[in-house]
Amino acid sequence: MTKAMHTLALVPQGSLEGYIRATNTYPMLTAEEELNLAERLHYQGDLEAAKRLILSHLRFVAHIARSYSGYGLPQADLIQEGNIGLMKAVRRFNPEVGVRLVSFAVHWIKAEIHEYVLRNWRIVKIATTKAQRKLFFNLRKTKQRLGWFNQDEVELVARELGVTSKDVREMESRMAAQDMAFDPAPADEARDEQSLAPVLYLQDKSSDFAEDIEEDNWESNAVDKLACALEDLDERSQHIIRARWLENDNKSTLQELADKFGVSAERVRQLEKNAMKKLKIAIEA
Repeated sequence: MTKAMHTLALVPQGSLEGYIRATNTYPMLTAEEELNLAERLHYQGDLEAAKRLILSHLRFVAHIARSYSGYGLPQADLIQEGNIGLMKAVRRFNPEVGVRLVSFAVHWIKAEIHEYVLRNWRIVKIATTKAQRKLFFNLRKTKQRLGWFNQDEVELVARELGVTSKDVREMESRMAAQDMAFDPAPADEARDEQSLAPVLYLQDKSSDFAEDIEEDNWESNAVDKLACALEDLDERSQHIIRARWLENDNKSTLQELADKFGVSAERVRQLEKNAMKKLKIAIEA
């Protein structure tokens, strides 16, 4: 879709009620009208047909987005993400499949809304795999009906969703967790909150100062050895290595160097290969 088409996915800055009323003004398409527009888009790339297909289904996206209102996220953003899914569906819709666009698009609309919910419901991801995402949404629906689970309810939900009781408990715990600032609170706030800041007690296991220093020393030493080894090469070999490997822009080809030195491209390749061997031996010594 073009940039102009993409703007259709943006919810207007005015009231959400006004946007909903606007979507309801676009006429619904009959099966024949939808098929004709889909064929024009699929076979001719007719963007006007795509526009009509999208506009006629905006009310459907708003209806789906309402079912995700319990996550505390802006309804306008949910609709916007759903509209992006609708546009993706319109772009991929094949009129030869024999189904209505609304049946095909529902998957794409929900997929975009799901991604938005998972990205924004918690700062730290609570569901990363496909199985966890499915458990997250199904478990949330069940919890809205039952509240906190006892052990019998955990086992019941596990059977219904085809997962283990441990999976249910773990996801329930993730969903109940609250976001916490990584850095300490300002000095004028409660000392108890400051003492809980993760930055004060979490260990950064990815950091190894000794290894970092050793690596920096090795690289510095390797650069020095390379410079010395390069100086030991004959002038022609030095030029070939610099032109082929050390120039940031406009690296020379074998043929260009062959023309410069009046030899064959194969001879330049041999000189380059021999020079690289010498440099490797010098660096590894």
